[in-house]
Amino acid sequence: MGESVKILTNEAIISDTLQRAPDVELSSEEDGWRLCRWRQFVGTYTLPPLPQPMFTVHIAGKPHVKTWESGAWSAMSSTPGCATVVPLGQQTGWLVDGELDVVTLSICTTQLKTAAHPDQFKRMRFAFADPLGVALSRQVLAELYAPPAPERDVYVRALVNALKAHILRGSTTAGASDIPTAGFSAYRLHHIMNIVLQHPEGTYTLEEMAADAGVTPPHFCRVFRKATGMSPHQYVMKAKLERAQQMLAQSQLETTLGGMKRSGMGRENGPEGLDAYLEPKSVVMALA
Repeated sequence: MGESVKILTNEAIISDTLQRAPDVELSSEEDGWRLCRWRQFVGTYTLPPLPQPMFTVHIAGKPHVKTWESGAWSAMSSTPGCATVVPLGQQTGWLVDGELDVVTLSICTTQLKTAAHPDQFKRMRFAFADPLGVALSRQVLAELYAPPAPERDVYVRALVNALKAHILRGSTTAGASDIPTAGFSAYRLHHIMNIVLQHPEGTYTLEEMAADAGVTPPHFCRVFRKATGMSPHQYVMKAKLERAQQMLAQSQLETTLGGMKRSGMGRENGPEGLDAYLEPKSVVMALA
């Protein structure tokens, strides 16, 4: 008799890499999605290529989560409230400096036929602002921890389908010329949040941010707090603090590595020993 072939899912690959099962897991084969919550994993990981694209929401935990890109850890970090799209078929590396709490939504590849912008699932999109995606993910979790009831299950399925539709719609890829100037839009909020994350050293006033969004300062404050859970000022200060912490950590790391190189640490495997020591480590998958 021939051996049966085990088809791996995103969740099975992640569980094997992290050496733990998700805290929460639910799926709908009919709707083509699987949603999980993962918590309390710390370290450096190499995630093998996934068979399906995955939308990830950084719910809570440490703000210093980086991905491996172009031979180094990314300059940008994922913070609570950020979203990431992991494409199918691409190996990714992750640096988690502390406990982490994320929600992942894997989407069946057949669902991509209905995507407005399917190209968005062909490349890594790391740590971008998506207030609606984050809000829907948080609401799903809130409902999952509520007392079980038939109406709750119907509501949760509707919420996840709304999240899936939001992702497939690709609203964050819209161009500025497609956005009306008279009213407020989620795109403008995403744009402002991304600018702050990418350039925290800048000066940002409430009046300027509200003007960029095309709304009054009080309305901007209300919408911003609802989307992020904090005021615009708190968001800016948090971004500045995190960048300062990153710069300090990088300085300390460079000092440490300098000492390691001078002492010869990591050279036991040849000239490339130190580089190999610092590379993200893969977890070998053992199939039964």
